[in-house]
Amino acid sequence: MATKNEKTSKSSELVASDVSQSRQFRKTNDAIGLRVTEGKLTLLTRKVFNVMMYHAQELKVPGKNAPIDSPSASKYFWIPLSDLAKDAAYDSKDTEFLKQQLEELQNIKLLMENERQWTSERLVSSVTLVNPTGFKKHGGQVWFGYAFPPEVHELVMVPGTYTRFNIFYQGLLRSGSALALYEICRRYATNPSKRTLIESYEHWYGVLTGNAVEREEPPPYKYFKRDVIKPAIAQINALTDINIELVELKNGRRIDRLQFIVQHAQQPQLAFPAPPVIDLALIERIMKFGFSQQESTDFVAQHSDETIQAAISFVENRQTQKNSPKLDSPAAYFRWTLKKGASAAQEQLQNSVAKLAKPKAGDGQSVMEKFLAARAQEALDVYKELDDDERKQLFDRFKKQNSSATLKLDKGIDSPTVKAMLSHWYAKELWGEPTADALAAFIEQSGMAKR
Repeated sequence: MATKNEKTSKSSELVASDVSQSRQFRKTNDAIGLRVTEGKLTLLTRKVFNVMMYHAQELKVPGKNAPIDSPSASKYFWIPLSDLAKDAAYDSKDTEFLKQQLEELQNIKLLMENERQWTSERLVSSVTLVNPTGFKKHGGQVWFGYAFPPEVHELVMVPGTYTRFNIFYQGLLRSGSALALYEICRRYATNPSKRTLIESYEHWYGVLTGNAVEREEPPPYKYFKRDVIKPAIAQINALTDINIELVELKNGRRIDRLQFIVQHAQQPQLAFPAPPVIDLALIERIMKFGFSQQESTDFVAQHSDETIQAAISFVENRQTQKNSPKLDSPAAYFRWTLKKGASAAQEQLQNSVAKLAKPKAGDGQSVMEKFLAARAQEALDVYKELDDDERKQLFDRFKKQNSSATLKLDKGIDSPTVKAMLSHWYAKELWGEPTADALAAFIEQSGMAKR
């Protein structure tokens, strides 16, 4: 008679076997780690594209299941929209948002290059939704039709050198960077070296974030590692069939190249239910700061739920402070908080004042002067997170309130004097006049009370 542990073990093996053998698709190695030159690959668009590949390979030819009789219908692959949503782990009823993401797939431009050919092409050429009974009527089934451009169609339907992936594992991952890193590393799991290629930090930033590197400068490596690489590795190692390890290669003291070691997981992962791919409630809270839905979705795709929740709470708490002026730009404050991390933002003042509080030769600053200097530095950091229009509007208001015949404001904050004046002025705009409580907190944080 089998024991309970033996039954559980056998059940787990059956589930793992089920997972490894079912719902697989082939992805050509040329399409893994794509170089995006326009648009942006998010978690949802990555998953949707993989689901499109999977069903296209299952259908084998376009035109099957066409819900309408028209010449163009024969050129599309057709699946129920509900199947697309289910396989992409999209559990929201918001069809409009899903349509926006499908349109975004058409905005993504790729650069594909090998020994024989260079190609610049869109990821998807056409998408359509059809309800034979009419969109304005209740009932009926909505069908999703899609077509690939010529080169992409060939890569999908007749992949040369390819890697097998499973729809199940992509459903478990919670960020686009985790899914991108998983696909790249999964490709090398069967390679004798068990190592990815060594690539520059800038290259990895582009392929993992889905950003067009030519159009966006990567952040400092320490932030990329903290916000993108480490969370992605944690997800992959906890939820998928491989384990990976980061290898950092230095040029002098600077880390400029990266590689990943890949191993098959010792224990196959069990069939955990897939989490929702996009938390729309979280997106709505971010949008209240003044962001578009697409911008808010990008934040959710690039950062963990915990990081986003902490940053939102930090800004919301600031907005509800009764003794502080109204925030001119909650969006900039949110970007700054997200970049620093909510806990780091809380400690920003403490870190700044620690340096200021150290005695220096001829240091005759009062506690209040040090407090104001630290607060001004923090305000300057927030100012740098404003977009160009917001900075211009704020600087124009600053000029009106600080016009002087002797003060030259034409060079903006390139002038050290103007930068200092602006930072102190903006600190007052953000947090109002210094309070006794704020000063007391400053003294405690800086350790001045102990000296």
